[in-house]
Amino acid sequence: MSRSKPLASSSKIFQVLIFRATDPAHLNERQRGRLESKIETEGGRESVPLRLQLASTLRKRCLISYELLKSNPMSDHRRHDENEGLEEAAVETDPTSQSKQQRQQLKEGSTHEDEELRKLLVPDIGDLPLNPPSAVEANFVSYFAADFMKSGHDQYIYRHANGLCVIGLAPTHVAFKDEGGITAVDFNVGKSDRSGVKVTGKRKRNAQSFESNTALCKVCTSTSSYIVRCCVKGSLLEVNDRLIKKPELLNSSPDREGYVAIIMPKPADWLKIKGSLLSSEEYKKLRG
Repeated sequence: MSRSKPLASSSKIFQVLIFRATDPAHLNERQRGRLESKIETEGGRESVPLRLQLASTLRKRCLISYELLKSNPMSDHRRHDENEGLEEAAVETDPTSQSKQQRQQLKEGSTHEDEELRKLLVPDIGDLPLNPPSAVEANFVSYFAADFMKSGHDQYIYRHANGLCVIGLAPTHVAFKDEGGITAVDFNVGKSDRSGVKVTGKRKRNAQSFESNTALCKVCTSTSSYIVRCCVKGSLLEVNDRLIKKPELLNSSPDREGYVAIIMPKPADWLKIKGSLLSSEEYKKLRG
């Protein structure tokens, strides 16, 4: 911005001041007294030469002030910048402009949210897996107890976010290698029949607390039998009694309908046993 505009505006201001100085009506009391003391009246009118003399003195003072301002124009620039700042502040405080800015911000924010929502609802085809995850992979974290108590006795522990652990036979369990697979399941092991335990209520009344090596059931093949154990210390909440009548579920779907039991371990007990279990990747590396 050029500096001529603020000076021009100052020139106009001082021209007004000089005009006002030549009019006695705009003088203060001291100036008016000096003027009246030196006026020579002629028919009730002021002497023009004296009035012009006083006006000339005041004009000189105004011109001197104007020259000082001209030599330091930054004050005018500061005043001009302040005026611009006041105008901008007035625009900002204007409710109409504020409402327009708010509508623009809301529009930009809604557009961004729509784009994010579209990315979630309509993902890129290139990012999708070739095979969708199963219900087990989506809702559980898989752990494995390889060679638990005996060689070839591999079992899985599927842990849910709420702490529940689903126990079953891993695909590499030795029982699946026998001819004909598993033909029978017996929950009557130890001192009680596990299938007779009925847990009720939110507090899981009648739930029995078992150790990690406690037997859950016995699975039989055409040539031998194998003991399935808890693998984790906790309360036995449920056994899959469908296996009594349909043991073939263990052969067809051991990780879904063919699960053996559900156990709820305490958080401290789970942390102790977790270190001895294998993750899904470690299990695949071990068993291929």
